[in-house]
Amino acid sequence: MLGYVGSGPYCYTNSLAMMLGGEAPSTTVIETLTGSPFGAQLIAGSLPLFEPYGWHPEVGLDAAIALLGWNCKRSDGGTPAEALERLRAACSRGPVLVGPVDMGLLLYQPGTPNADGGDHYVVVLAADQDSVELHDPHGHPYATLPTQAFLSAWEAKAISYIDAPFVLRTGFVRHYEVTPADALRQSLPGAARWLAVRDDLPMPPGSLGGAAAVETLADMVAQGTPPGIRTLLTAFGVRVGARRLNDAATCLEELGLSPAASIAQRQARLLGSLQYPLVHGDDQTAAAQLRHLAPTYAQLHTVLTAAMDNAV
Repeated sequence: MLGYVGSGPYCYTNSLAMMLGGEAPSTTVIETLTGSPFGAQLIAGSLPLFEPYGWHPEVGLDAAIALLGWNCKRSDGGTPAEALERLRAACSRGPVLVGPVDMGLLLYQPGTPNADGGDHYVVVLAADQDSVELHDPHGHPYATLPTQAFLSAWEAKAISYIDAPFVLRTGFVRHYEVTPADALRQSLPGAARWLAVRDDLPMPPGSLGGAAAVETLADMVAQGTPPGIRTLLTAFGVRVGARRLNDAATCLEELGLSPAASIAQRQARLLGSLQYPLVHGDDQTAAAQLRHLAPTYAQLHTVLTAAMDNAV
């Protein structure tokens, strides 16, 4: 079982690790605690993401923070001026986890502004009326941005999974000690629920989860991957999905759950193998790999549930 170390779109995980500082576990553990590896979804029948049905980063962050024994204060809403004042006050006490922001409006990044930037998380270090200084885990430590430009990104108008703009988390306090292994064990029932395709979260009509999502995506790819979906998968979806699954495999192996770890690693390899054919237009090969991937979510659910039952 070889863990992956390298770059990748782990923005909220890396941001949380920065906030927790020396008390943070590895990003492998944090990402697995968010629940993100345990499923797949096809939002509104057309937007593929290798994360559980109904899951999004706000859900994942809250889960990981709680499982690790931490509390923080989350706030949102207000006018841009009110949000800036809230951010300035928070920064006076230390770094602030900010997001989601619209990545396409972070104008220090090459190629911006970009309407297809997607959601992103950063750690803000300082803010005033003129500029904002931040650590962007997408490779930009101590980046700066004019304040009005940052507020435009932070308003996150294009991001659908938040109810109000200007989300930040501050005041991180550890209220009990827990080892990474114990936090992972406590997360297993949640992972099993995600794999079972939860139906208690609001989703757009036509959305699919688990095997149904992957099988439908395979059909889409076999018919000729739409350009926007190809870009999403090759620039983001395959990369983050394969890494999440490999991290989950590493964590499951460390817990002694070798059969579950083996399935998660197979998922990671199947998903990672999509990158080349999708980039080079070999959609039939990509579709075939997706069809091999589809049943593995139910397989992982069965094995994981059995392991938990045996541990009781």
